[in-house]
Amino acid sequence: MEDNSRTLRVGLPSGSLQEPTISLFAKAGFSISVSSRSYKPTVDDPELVIRLLRAQEISRYVEHGYLDCGLTGRDWIENNGSDVVRLGEFVFSKTSARPTRWVLAVPEDSAIKSVKDLEGKLIATEAVEMTRAFLAKHGVKAEVEFSWGATEVKVPDLVDAIVDVTETGSSLRANKLRILETIMESVPVFCANKAAHADAWKRQKIERLVLLLQGALAARDKVGLKMNLPEAALDGLLKALPALRRPTVSKLTEEGWVAVETIMDEKIVREIIPTLKLLGAEGIIEYPLNKVVY
Repeated sequence: MEDNSRTLRVGLPSGSLQEPTISLFAKAGFSISVSSRSYKPTVDDPELVIRLLRAQEISRYVEHGYLDCGLTGRDWIENNGSDVVRLGEFVFSKTSARPTRWVLAVPEDSAIKSVKDLEGKLIATEAVEMTRAFLAKHGVKAEVEFSWGATEVKVPDLVDAIVDVTETGSSLRANKLRILETIMESVPVFCANKAAHADAWKRQKIERLVLLLQGALAARDKVGLKMNLPEAALDGLLKALPALRRPTVSKLTEEGWVAVETIMDEKIVREIIPTLKLLGAEGIIEYPLNKVVY
């Protein structure tokens, strides 16, 4: 029989965030295998039980204790009104490292120019409670109906406006929609059940997991760089090097030479390596990083 006191039940989002989430866990050191026919993946940590669920549902299952913790959007925690412990934000998505936005949108040629113009109108969205709260804040009474998907195509024939999620706005523009206002920005949040977080073993396991995930995320788009350099050229290199922290410098056995190691954004490396070479650096090595823990 499974000992739940020594098992952490973790909910991860299926759908568009599934692949980047599993990749993030892999960089954090956890290998998750997913069968195309199962929502119960295997993981190489016997103390973890992983469940794949729709992001919309995860915070509810965490709040009610079916899951000990999980990764879901801030938007769905707010929309569900879930009373959970928030342990960290993870700014990543399927296409970018930017937050997603829930926006209020209408057809380009719509007479609706502001939130006030929605009085008495019909709005479609997956985030019903979030939208109702937004309208109430602006003192607007409108009908909000749940949308099962393909929300963009429902205006203007079926509804007057929509509230939908976007990263770049390209899909809305393609459907000839105009954004009136951003309702909320959202990023993935690691949240925990209050009772699980109060349990000493589970809290430690959760905090270690979050630490490793944060380290893996911090390492994204960064690389390590090491090189040998004449000691006389060190001051010039330190001025030219946009390091994450001051680089590590150590003396080599060869008199007058030092070894330098640092971390920087990967996109900068292509610009900086020729400069390093001109400064006299030799044996320049670039290497990938899995985690950066501050």
